[in-house]
Amino acid sequence: MELSLKRHRTPSALERNPVVALVCDAIYPYSHGGREFRYQALLPRLAERVDMHVYTMHWWEGPKVFTGDGVTYHAISTLLPMYIKGRRSIRQALTFGFACLRMLACHFDVLDADHIPYVQLFALRVVATLKRKPLVVTWHEVWSRSYWCSYLGWVGWAFWAIESLAMRMPDHIIAASPQTEERLREIIGKRASITTIPNGTDIATIARARPCPEGSDIIAVGRLIEHKRIDVLLDVVAALRAHGAPVRCRVVGDGPERENLQEKARALGIESSVEFRTDVNDQTELYSLIKASSLFISLSEREGFGMAVLEAIACGTRVLTTSAPDNLAQHLVERYTRGIVCNPGVEEVISAVVQILAVPDQNPTEGSFTDPWVADYDWQAMIERVINVYTTGGDVLEVDRTPVTVLELQGENS
Repeated sequence: MELSLKRHRTPSALERNPVVALVCDAIYPYSHGGREFRYQALLPRLAERVDMHVYTMHWWEGPKVFTGDGVTYHAISTLLPMYIKGRRSIRQALTFGFACLRMLACHFDVLDADHIPYVQLFALRVVATLKRKPLVVTWHEVWSRSYWCSYLGWVGWAFWAIESLAMRMPDHIIAASPQTEERLREIIGKRASITTIPNGTDIATIARARPCPEGSDIIAVGRLIEHKRIDVLLDVVAALRAHGAPVRCRVVGDGPERENLQEKARALGIESSVEFRTDVNDQTELYSLIKASSLFISLSEREGFGMAVLEAIACGTRVLTTSAPDNLAQHLVERYTRGIVCNPGVEEVISAVVQILAVPDQNPTEGSFTDPWVADYDWQAMIERVINVYTTGGDVLEVDRTPVTVLELQGENS
């Protein structure tokens, strides 16, 4: 298939920005997670350079189309719960996947998509082929066959096969970390068209944030789902208090496991020591909470990058994570002078936390990053790399910059 975006145009004095259609079933602020925060940061910035449209489920009340921060949002699917009993909903994945065929009626120059939950990529491949447009997909993490089977039992092998086939649908892949790119190439080949564009953070906003008055010993941030292992963190807090260390823990986030985790905290007798915060929607407030903590902990057994970990590093807070094989956040923490990576066992985590908290936090920067490499992860640097993919696709895609007339633009967008 011809991947060039050049099209025959009548020369005129006008030049338009490329139209980018991003397809993702979950968007901020209706859903909170690493990919949602990534797009929340990228979309308004991208809208300054491209005509940005997002196609998703009907999360909001009112008309199916609305515009905010320069981005136009379109509902192409009814709203269905993404999780059923803590697992991704197959019904939701199939419904959203079939709804993506509606993209055949939409105008765009580049079709961008999030890889989750895989099914939609097959429909979008059809759309991109028929409309002769490039399909770019952001891949956050790669699951192994063994992980699929541990997640879904014996049927996991079928979903692993679906994921492996889905990797071959895009014309170009944006990997959220170097390790994700490496895993992708192991499956689809060394010559696959892949660009690594990791998650970023807002360095300037973090620098301005001040620690909140009420501090905590430990803070954890993320969606409350099983693989984040917040339940293990509660066991750690209970064990520390049982050994005479009255630690205070703050958990920021929401998700399908929230009620179970709150019930477990009550059962362990640590309800008064663990604060669940589901109301933090402002990033500045989040950074203030992180800066007011002695230790940021991420015990997740699976992370495609670790955006919250990067934010904690940028805040200058001490960070602890584990060496779980699918926890790619450990590669960030290994680079951090105030970071520690330990084995994922409960006893190992307890030992590491005791050692860290036994030493008073002497952070001379008073809440800003100490390692120069962190500045490379500023969102603006990531924007330039995404734009480069849209316009060249790593020497694969080429956006048409030929001037068009007003009448042509009106006709195409009608």
